Amino acid sequence: MARKKITVVGAGNVGATCAHWLAERELGDIVLVDIVEGMPQGKALDLMEARPIFGFNVNIIGTNGYEETAASDVVIVTSGVARKPGMSREDLLNTNTKIVAEVTKNVVAHSPEAILINVANPLDAMCYVMKKVSGFPRERVIGMAGILDTARFRCFIAMELGTAVEEVHSVVLGGHGDDMVPLLSYTTVSGIPITQLVSSERLNAMVDRTRKGGGEIVALLKTGSAYYAPAAAAAQMAEAILRDQKRLVPVSVYMAGEYGLKDIYFGVPVVLGANGMEKLLELPVTPEEQAMLQKSAASVTKTRDELPL
Repeated sequence: MARKKITVVGAGNVGATCAHWLAERELGDIVLVDIVEGMPQGKALDLMEARPIFGFNVNIIGTNGYEETAASDVVIVTSGVARKPGMSREDLLNTNTKIVAEVTKNVVAHSPEAILINVANPLDAMCYVMKKVSGFPRERVIGMAGILDTARFRCFIAMELGTAVEEVHSVVLGGHGDDMVPLLSYTTVSGIPITQLVSSERLNAMVDRTRKGGGEIVALLKTGSAYYAPAAAAAQMAEAILRDQKRLVPVSVYMAGEYGLKDIYFGVPVVLGANGMEKLLELPVTPEEQAMLQKSAASVTKTRDELPL
């Protein structure tokens, strides 16, 4: 049986780390694409040389073009610039829209059957660009956000309680940003509702920390942003698709009336399998959570309206 093929566009910290997680899990042969000459080639070779140590047998190549990406099963897009000091939100949006649109055109031309996973920011808006440019059905253009946000929330709860992270279950919905919505009504530790284990004051603090999770890491690093966890989240999505795991996870997908939302990308729980998004679940939420989802949707809609499409 032929091995699966995964393209990772952008060989910076997120892209290269993503390739690392993908290779270690032997999910398929990997093509690392970047416009910087030599950089993806060097990182790919370095990863290849790690194979005998950890015993993973996949091929990893780096390239500056898209010919080698042909017939990819999954394409993970991590390209785009990070917001720099003094850069307006509008500038960031315009720059990344151009980059993501260009990347999508190239990817689609060589892999018309691929499932696209977007990691580029602003996340929900860039997913929208990818869908418009690719013309793909919504099942095959999905964004990485909720898995990362949920992982951060679960991590903070496990740290707070001193429990194993596997025991903590939760789901974070909404736009990827300060208005994301951790659903406390679906948060448990070994089946015990979180509200019975943690005071509302501590819970609110953890929710706030989750919303600002990316910013906290940016502030600590001084240069650059988070990459281990975002790359791991994208790799988990790729694994669910390539291994047809039917995992129920929160990801950003195109809304067609679910949760009362239309024509935006938004984080909701979906089943991920070989066909990409195979099912979208509409969870009953509390009135308070519904209000927070509406607020988050308004913020995402505003950014979508500012896209230079």
